[in-house]
Amino acid sequence: MVDRFDVIESGGERGRRRWIGLVVALALLLVPAVSLLVSREPERDRAPDSVLPQPVPEPIRSLRTIDNPPNVLHAQPEEKGGDEVIDVVFPHGARVEVRYPAELGLAEMGSRPFQGAWVEGSYRQFVAPYGGEAQITQGGEPIRNYAPNVTLWPRPAGSGGYGQVLMFAFGPWRLAMYDRGRGLSFEQRTALAEGLRGKVTRNGYLVLSAEGSGDGVRLAEPGDTVRGEPVGPQLWFGGGTGTMVVLAPAPGCKRTAAVPYVIGGRGRPVDSVCRSGVQVTVTGPHTFRDQAIKGIRIAFE
Repeated sequence: MVDRFDVIESGGERGRRRWIGLVVALALLLVPAVSLLVSREPERDRAPDSVLPQPVPEPIRSLRTIDNPPNVLHAQPEEKGGDEVIDVVFPHGARVEVRYPAELGLAEMGSRPFQGAWVEGSYRQFVAPYGGEAQITQGGEPIRNYAPNVTLWPRPAGSGGYGQVLMFAFGPWRLAMYDRGRGLSFEQRTALAEGLRGKVTRNGYLVLSAEGSGDGVRLAEPGDTVRGEPVGPQLWFGGGTGTMVVLAPAPGCKRTAAVPYVIGGRGRPVDSVCRSGVQVTVTGPHTFRDQAIKGIRIAFE
């Protein structure tokens, strides 16, 4: 027990040596302790990556998404006797006046274009992703450019049998062509990039054409079907997990006509009616479907 206190109480050379020895021993103990405290990360920094804020990638300058909301057009409705009236333009250029009960809120739901096409005999679909450019790019970089407004992107995760994606930029609109199976060849993709043209109308609708592409690219016309489903020009109102209305010009269509895949594949109740050469297909709550089928009126301009 005496030795424990010699360093403090004893004087002389022996005391100094023991004092120095204690300092050295304490230094040896303090160094690792300080190192541990310095190297220890704050609790916030040691949180799992999944809860840390992720950096927002800079979008590709040539393909910025449009503003609020992305890739969806909200027409300005005109009120008429408890109804709303909107003027719409289909992807093949046909102009139509759509009148409906104001409670349906089609203008508020917003619309997106759809267009089927054949590329040297291979059927493909052009859709406007509801999430806009970000839904395709996911913050990454394109594989290649086929034209100033056409880029190729990797196969999206969880896309099933679909492959790489060609994304077209027409003004504020982004159209995606999801490849499938073996995919189009380089030459076919080049022909498509050069042959597909898009023009945005004054009221914001996208009109497509395949001028100058010869037989390489043929856009589906109203009434065209693939496996019985309509693939001609369409306008999709709403989407995601909510209610949805699809307007598809189809001369001579019948009530028993097959519904567009975007609605038929949801596994939800669907109602459809042909009115003035346009197939109206609706999914959603029963009251919404009933009101839409009875209340939507079509008039070509």
